[in-house]
Amino acid sequence: MRPINTLVERYIPSALVFVIVLTIVVAVLALTLTDSGPVDVIRSWGDGLAGLLAFMTQMALVLLLGHALANTSPVHRLLTRLGGIPRSPLQAYVFVFVVASLASLITWGLGLVVGGLLAKEVAAQLRARGVKLHFPLLVAAGYSGFVVWHMGYSGSGPLTAATEGSFLAEQLGRTIPLSDTMFSPWNIAAAGATIVVVALALALVAPKRTAPIFELEFDARDKAVAEEDVVTPADRLDASRILTLLVGLALVAYLVIHFSEGGTLTLDIVNWSFLALIFLLVRNPFELIRLTRNAASNVGDILLQFPLYAGILGMMVGSGLIGVFSDFFVSVSTPQTFGMMALLSAGLVNFFVPSGGGQFAVQGPIMLDAAGRLGVDPSVAIMAVSYGDQWTNMIQPFWALPLLAIAGLKMRDILGYTTITFVAAGLVFCATLLIVGAG
Repeated sequence: MRPINTLVERYIPSALVFVIVLTIVVAVLALTLTDSGPVDVIRSWGDGLAGLLAFMTQMALVLLLGHALANTSPVHRLLTRLGGIPRSPLQAYVFVFVVASLASLITWGLGLVVGGLLAKEVAAQLRARGVKLHFPLLVAAGYSGFVVWHMGYSGSGPLTAATEGSFLAEQLGRTIPLSDTMFSPWNIAAAGATIVVVALALALVAPKRTAPIFELEFDARDKAVAEEDVVTPADRLDASRILTLLVGLALVAYLVIHFSEGGTLTLDIVNWSFLALIFLLVRNPFELIRLTRNAASNVGDILLQFPLYAGILGMMVGSGLIGVFSDFFVSVSTPQTFGMMALLSAGLVNFFVPSGGGQFAVQGPIMLDAAGRLGVDPSVAIMAVSYGDQWTNMIQPFWALPLLAIAGLKMRDILGYTTITFVAAGLVFCATLLIVGAG
């Protein structure tokens, strides 16, 4: 890993510079590989800047609510207890990864935040016992849990395909039930296999006892939160649990009605379910306001960079560049290898457009059309794009931003290790899609 780490530390810029460089690269590719001229490329970039504002709001809510939920008092106490379980550095790396993976399967926003918070808590408790560990690897293990997010509850691709009236459902003329995608036996088996294989890979690359150790150099424990003064009648309202409890119960009632009337999971329903949990778990509006303010600081980078990624998406769609990428892989596919080729294509596109929902908006229809021509089950195409989206997140810094902000590290500190996750998970994804394609 030393050559990879050295390369990353010297040449990988900040995430903002990364997206600016990617914008230039995509513009050059659009000019050279398509018939688009400079005016066309600039126009499609400018028109695309606002193309994902609604989706950006949904994603920002996922992150904000996940961060707030992870910092509620009950969840924070749970993380503190969990932080005391590992007794050695090797146990710590594997444990943080497994917990972050399970949290990511619940919702990706929760997984990212839990990975960062648990890494800090585990590091603090081990340091208190005099145990040294490699903190960047521990944080990388927390981020690596994100490699299974699209296989779980908040997977935007399967949720979109299962939603009535969605663009994927309109193209197919029907919805794809979650039992064929997210909850299919082969996807569940793949998620389990990925967690096992990546955990083993992280254990194998853990620094030996004689290797230099990058310790945590700051206090990982959150300082005690000062209680708000309750003086006026307005303060008593802000300190009352009744109002937040009422909103939480109302949201639960809405969700019960939604599902009892045949409603399905969507990104909005996922957000409202976690908003309900937050309102039920917080002690009062004071705590909820504090949690929201703290979470908002981690959303800022995404709000700044998402329009730039939307501009990249606009260039790729407007110039037809995304079709060039995808059609190449489809042209060399067979029904058996289509899933793996779609995975590789989605992984490449995700490197430029790191948004699961945004990627499905442009690549989903292409892959579903190709799957139909090859006689491949559409659920395979949907999950192949899902796997590709989550796979290259390990070498793309966009979604690491909130976790890195929590941990106080830079992407170059962990990228060498997440590259190992990229390789290990890729082997499982390719094997799964080849097996399903053969069946």
